[in-house]
Amino acid sequence: MDYQLDLNWPDFIQRYWQKRPVVLKRGFKNFVDPISPDELAGLAMENEVDSRLVSHQDGKWEVSHGPFESFDHLGENNWSLLVQAVDHWHEPSAALMHPFRMIPDWRVDDLMISFSVPGGGVGPHFDQYDVFIIQGTGRRRWRVGEKTEMKQHCPHPDLLQVEPFDAIIDEEMEPGDILYIPPGFPHEGYSLENAINYSVGFRAPSGRELISGFADYVLARELGSRRFSDPEVQPREHNAEILPAEIDGIRAMMLDIINQPQHFNQWFGEFISQSRHELDVAPPEPPYQPDEIYDALQQGALLSRLGGLRVVSIGDAVFVNGEQIESPHRAALIALANDLTLGQDQFGDALDDPSFLAQLAALVNSGYWYFADEE
Repeated sequence: MDYQLDLNWPDFIQRYWQKRPVVLKRGFKNFVDPISPDELAGLAMENEVDSRLVSHQDGKWEVSHGPFESFDHLGENNWSLLVQAVDHWHEPSAALMHPFRMIPDWRVDDLMISFSVPGGGVGPHFDQYDVFIIQGTGRRRWRVGEKTEMKQHCPHPDLLQVEPFDAIIDEEMEPGDILYIPPGFPHEGYSLENAINYSVGFRAPSGRELISGFADYVLARELGSRRFSDPEVQPREHNAEILPAEIDGIRAMMLDIINQPQHFNQWFGEFISQSRHELDVAPPEPPYQPDEIYDALQQGALLSRLGGLRVVSIGDAVFVNGEQIESPHRAALIALANDLTLGQDQFGDALDDPSFLAQLAALVNSGYWYFADEE
């Protein structure tokens, strides 16, 4: 299904993005759920899928993690099933991500879907990232508070919550309504009836993640081997003292490793194009030969991108799931990075180049792209 989002993006970004929460009434008109509760429950039974059950009974919170074998033990109130990265496993649900591509691809994380019975929710909390919460079938009440310093606590080791807060948004959401919440605004939602919610989450790497990721890159490539030197070492009154100029020299030496655009861009492309969740990779058997790819595209076949596959570009470089794809065929690379469905027209004369065709075959044989009629 092709979901049309009724949103003035320039106005939204100027007024709300990373600034204020807002309810977008009927953001999706005539909203139709791409998945059923039974299908969601089925995904939560799969080993590779990240899922959890959160319940709240008699003042006590419980969290259990999938895969689940059965849901028969659950009552009719006060629990939620949450499944991460459903866009990786369920193509109709992945279509819900497409209307949000006005925000750059590298900032998008995944689609989390929850099914809640009356009273079901995960309690008051805040997130460190932006989220659009789309109301599917059913009704759910959402409260959002002002962004202030709030102490977090764990009523369960797997659950981080905040204290009760005053609401600046208090809304019953109905199918097609969208709640946008920037980072740091406390919120809680609980179902008034059986309800499905779709959360389009965004990725905001922390300084710690970035430094750790770049350090891994430096170690793997044996960069930064130059050692500190001080040919004009300064005398000092106290031998134990490290002089400010020496501290500056150490810092400059470390920054020199980061301040190499070629390496920094290469690292970030590899780092940010890796998914944080498993992909539903199904390499074709037997693998395609390049000429078979060529013939199929010439005959009008279309290649579709695997749900959840991260493809980004930095300058002329394109990165797919942590690896750079190199080719002189710039237009074909741009199409590969930006178009979710690819045909002969997008590739143009790149298909006449055996080396590009071999690269394309390798991507298809990795399960990253597939012919649309094979589903």
